[in-house]
Amino acid sequence: MPKEKRYAAGRARALGLPTRGTTNPNRLRRIDRHLAQVHGDLLRRAERPLVIDLGYGATPITAIELHERLREVRPDLEVVGLEIDQTRVEAAQAATRDGLSFRRGGFELAGLRPLVVRALNVLRQYEEEAASEAWSTMLAGLQPDGILLEGTCDEVGRRAAWVTLTKQGPQTLTLAAHLQTLDRPGDLAERLPKALIHHNVPGTRISSLLTALDEAWERSASYTAFGNRQRWKATCDAVAWEQVGSWRDGEVTVPWASVAPD
Repeated sequence: MPKEKRYAAGRARALGLPTRGTTNPNRLRRIDRHLAQVHGDLLRRAERPLVIDLGYGATPITAIELHERLREVRPDLEVVGLEIDQTRVEAAQAATRDGLSFRRGGFELAGLRPLVVRALNVLRQYEEEAASEAWSTMLAGLQPDGILLEGTCDEVGRRAAWVTLTKQGPQTLTLAAHLQTLDRPGDLAERLPKALIHHNVPGTRISSLLTALDEAWERSASYTAFGNRQRWKATCDAVAWEQVGSWRDGEVTVPWASVAPD
């Protein structure tokens, strides 16, 4: 597909296509928690702690929540919600407050040079090549030590997966789940980001990871008596020897090299 068809450029050269717009309160709480706890030091030491919520959707609630959560880490942090749909930008203006604003923009990041970009549920509608180009465009607009968190989650935020990227490219994949409603880790496959979802077939790295987690989950069934948190810990510990980089409550992060497509 020609590049001009993949990216719709509007005024101010905003790059991208309007998101489908589904927005629910607390939908992105897991990635917000990860950002605050795992990347808190990055936020605290930054000279200009600017964070972009890219493609916030039909209402500004996810940007509002991001602002509230990250200001607990860095009180002077600034969040900008970007949308390519001007109608959504105008509707969000009522939510503007100290350190939170909204403007029109896309993958070019409105030229803002942020420290962090959170882009959830934005790239699933693109072809894989176009999604890769969007990664490159966003990474080029970051501060030198900035990060991009890109991925997807379900409508209520119980299943999520995202890639953390720096200017050097993708670094890690994180899978996150609400453990009380998790049947098996492999259920997270439907939330894989565009860069991986079509590669989840037998014989690939991502398929091997999900299979290993499922098998360890089954072997750890006896831990259910102590709660799914203990079962999750036992599962992650069981595969840590070759694939798991770090685990948290309902979350596991692995090096990108362990899941990257061939």
